[in-house]
Amino acid sequence: MKQILSLVGKLLYFLMGWRFEPLPPYISRKHVIIGFPHTSNMDAIRAFIGYRIIKRTGHIMVKKEWFFWPMSVVLKIVGGIPIDRNSSQGAVEQMADIFNGRNEFLLAIVPEGTRKKVKTIKTGFWHIAKAANVSIICWFLDNKNKRARWLGEVIPGDNMMNDLIRIRDIYERAGYIFPLDVTLPTPINTQVR
Repeated sequence: MKQILSLVGKLLYFLMGWRFEPLPPYISRKHVIIGFPHTSNMDAIRAFIGYRIIKRTGHIMVKKEWFFWPMSVVLKIVGGIPIDRNSSQGAVEQMADIFNGRNEFLLAIVPEGTRKKVKTIKTGFWHIAKAANVSIICWFLDNKNKRARWLGEVIPGDNMMNDLIRIRDIYERAGYIFPLDVTLPTPINTQVR
């Protein structure tokens, strides 16, 4: 079944005039995958099709209140993970527990949090990756060249701002202006796997 869905995904990308880059060697079983930009609902559709192409399941966080029948069936099919916002255990801890309890888990997060233009990103993805002890994969929907691209991997360190600078630099090298509304130093020389 995975092979069939992968072929269907490749066909859909072809029909849209898009290309999907093959998986880079640094992709393993568990990651937080961030994606930019998030400008339309088609971005999410391309992402879900992309997961089928690589024969993997991508997961997204969804408020647990949305998991009612029949919506719960649809959400489970697309990889939805219910998050209890009223829990004493916050979303970061809930996601870290899920990462720790599974052999394979890819969590997709859009740090912009909306399809509107934003001045800064939400940093929950960094906190989740740090708590779960997994790396952050930078994925880019290159609308200009109609390519879904893997840009690099960042292993969270002890300083979130340093990691955000590294992520910003990765995206800016690809031609995307990263929405981070703080004064940051000029790009730092870092090697990206």
